[in-house]
Amino acid sequence: MAALGITVALLVWVATLLLVSIWKQIYSSWKLPPGPFPLPILGNVFQVDLKNIPKSFTRLAERYGPVFTLHLGSRHVVVLHGYKAVKEVLLTYKNEFSGRGEIPAFQEFKDKGVIFNNGPTWRDTRRFSLTVLRDYGMGKQRNEERIQRETHFLLEALRKTQGQPFDPTFVIGGGPFNVIADILFHEHFDYEDKMCLRLMHLFNENFYLLSTPWLQLYNYFSSYLRYLPGSHRKVMKNVSEIKAYTLERVKEHHKSLDPNCPRDFTDSLLVELEKEKHSAEPVFTLENIAVTTADMFFAGTETTSTTLRYGLLILLKYPEIEEKLHKEIDRVIGPSRIPAIKDRLEMPYMDAVVHEIQRFINLVPSNLPHAATQDTEFRGYVIPKGTVLIPTLDSLLYDDQEFPDPEEFKPEHFLNENGKFKYSDHFKAFSAGKRVCVGEGLARMELFLFLSAILQHFNLKSLVDPKDIDLSPITIGFGSIPPHYKLCVIPRS
Repeated sequence: MAALGITVALLVWVATLLLVSIWKQIYSSWKLPPGPFPLPILGNVFQVDLKNIPKSFTRLAERYGPVFTLHLGSRHVVVLHGYKAVKEVLLTYKNEFSGRGEIPAFQEFKDKGVIFNNGPTWRDTRRFSLTVLRDYGMGKQRNEERIQRETHFLLEALRKTQGQPFDPTFVIGGGPFNVIADILFHEHFDYEDKMCLRLMHLFNENFYLLSTPWLQLYNYFSSYLRYLPGSHRKVMKNVSEIKAYTLERVKEHHKSLDPNCPRDFTDSLLVELEKEKHSAEPVFTLENIAVTTADMFFAGTETTSTTLRYGLLILLKYPEIEEKLHKEIDRVIGPSRIPAIKDRLEMPYMDAVVHEIQRFINLVPSNLPHAATQDTEFRGYVIPKGTVLIPTLDSLLYDDQEFPDPEEFKPEHFLNENGKFKYSDHFKAFSAGKRVCVGEGLARMELFLFLSAILQHFNLKSLVDPKDIDLSPITIGFGSIPPHYKLCVIPRS
């Protein structure tokens, strides 16, 4: 009888917990946008395909509309799908929805730096970082010269392949890596330098792992999964190693700092740290500066590197597009002069191809999660403070009204009937608003100059028949990860 009583008590306790959980979800969702009914604890995890969450969002938007709610773990997640809803959240409500949704895999960066910071220092850190980046030529002539200098090293690394098959991951990655390394640390690495290759490996591995189903699950259910084995531990270990490297560099800079003559981005942040020494609530600490430089290093290397690598694979698939680019380069730049940003005005096809690469590969399909900074009325709903918002970028980049046949790679998406470059307001590959990518200007410049220089000097050669090249990403999550491949680059005569 005693055992029966204990069993009944346990069943009543479990049932009560489930009822309380269901009531909390119903009550807290009362004024949120519509969405599928959540299960206790698990929420709507079975309504999303962890192998392709962006596709799940598109399917759910067809049923529930452009603004809908999902419950993932203990979080309410409001998804914005389509041009009007995404633009409204990013630009019209740019202050109310400017928070950063938590990404548990980057717990070590929490409330520090720029990208993953949702703490009290993020606005000041971002604002000052942008000012410093502008001073060091972000999007201006100085950065153009920086990229042009690096182009010589990139081309030399490609020549060293001697027309033999090679994996472009770290060869191509060396260009963006060194450009951002020069801005951050005033340093240049040899393309075969062990530390250079190690850091690029960490960036590349994390971008891949963050896009796998397990990390999608972990980032929503970390409180349950934190102590289990899994690739989340590898990501966090990599994050720690990257931070340890940047912290060491920051400390080295601090020892040799001349406040009257800052050498680079890191020095400029350290000068600000010195000014705040006696402040009760300093924005800059050595830890915050280390995470800020780590943010810039990761984003400034991996996104541009992956875009270039994916772009070359696309050109291998469509050699007729590569041939058109060769002709435009030969006509505007010629065989020897280094490409310049001014050439973009006379190279609409290259400009269109660069934009179409970014649109087609859909690099960060679901954007980074935003969060409501206050209770906000939005389209007749009430979005409580702390609610996670996902303004999906793929819903703009793959809008079939703006880009007919969006699943196809067509540079004509960005060309008018006269063959001139055509701007589209749906092109939000770098997001928009308060959380827009701080390196957008630099990335745009790198993509145009590096790709132009590569095609100016080399023909691309595929190891397989172009029609057999599969452009599908190997995994889609945090990012869209390109397939692994090798190619040959043949010097143009």
